[in-house]
Amino acid sequence: EQFVLPHSRGSSHGQTRIIRKAYKEDFYVHMMEESYKQWAQLEEEAGVKLYRQTGLLVMGPEKSEEYQLVKTKLQNNNIPVVILNRDNFNQHIPGVHLSEGHGAMVEVTAGLLYADRALRTVQGQFQKLGGTIRDNEKVTDIKPGPLVTVSTSAGVYQAKSVVITAGPWTNALLAHTGLQLPLEVVKINVCYWKEKVPGTYDVKRRFPSFIVTECEETKEHIYGLPANEYPGLMKICYHTGSPTDPDQRDRQTDRSDIDILQRYVARCFPGLIPEPAVVESCMYTLTPDHLFVLDCHPSHNNIIIGAGFSGHGFKFGPVIGKLLSELSLGEVPSHDLSPFTIGRFQAMSKSSL
Repeated sequence: EQFVLPHSRGSSHGQTRIIRKAYKEDFYVHMMEESYKQWAQLEEEAGVKLYRQTGLLVMGPEKSEEYQLVKTKLQNNNIPVVILNRDNFNQHIPGVHLSEGHGAMVEVTAGLLYADRALRTVQGQFQKLGGTIRDNEKVTDIKPGPLVTVSTSAGVYQAKSVVITAGPWTNALLAHTGLQLPLEVVKINVCYWKEKVPGTYDVKRRFPSFIVTECEETKEHIYGLPANEYPGLMKICYHTGSPTDPDQRDRQTDRSDIDILQRYVARCFPGLIPEPAVVESCMYTLTPDHLFVLDCHPSHNNIIIGAGFSGHGFKFGPVIGKLLSELSLGEVPSHDLSPFTIGRFQAMSKSSL
């Protein structure tokens, strides 16, 4: 880890993340089923609360492909879901305007993960099991071979296999191995909006997390979490951002996403002041299809790559760790990794010619 832990320079910091099974892809639904179990196991082993059930309100154009796919996948996988209609929406979800033509459903068992706490817990359990965390130590070189040689600002290490999970710095490290992936790093403005009446959207009042698949302001996702980490402030964010250099991200000052959010909040969340009270930042590392990369290096199968989590990877953390471990040990992965191969990018580039 190149920075001193804990830090806010990457993609995993912050107090909360949404945890959900509401996906349009079956493979993500199945991975999340295992991930929920592993988060629960970690809670039990460490004696720490990491998950809070809030439910997830999913809204979007009722006849759109994505909305219908999410609805179908939840129902087909027997995941508890409540379908709302325009007549009963405000009875269940007060303080939110449901757009004309939009459907709404609540994934009952979804909620939030206490992200910073989860990181501390994972690191603590890792150390209890004999693992060593070396922070404030930047990787400066990776030399492939039967033994992979990793040079850092503090020393040189060798191992039979190496797993690279460097987030926005993935390509900088892969350059040493002769590989570049089509990853785009974007800066995300993490916005918190003040309640006009304190408690309106509070987690203690069982207000749900939410995702809007698309709306009149944008075709991109907008998502939010109930007021929790900052009393009286609800987190609502735009699920993409502007390209940035991870080492210079503070120079990226584009606010076009905040303009979109202001219009959305003013229209759909009348109980919030439509001007962010707090703006923080993080980074996403996007793949062209927003699917993960979980694969071996195409030329060096003892270098394993986990990357391109595209702003929705945190909740998968335990199962991703397990899969990367299986790859590094030469075991058969416990989930089908064909959606996450590096080879798919070659097929994409050919099809776009």
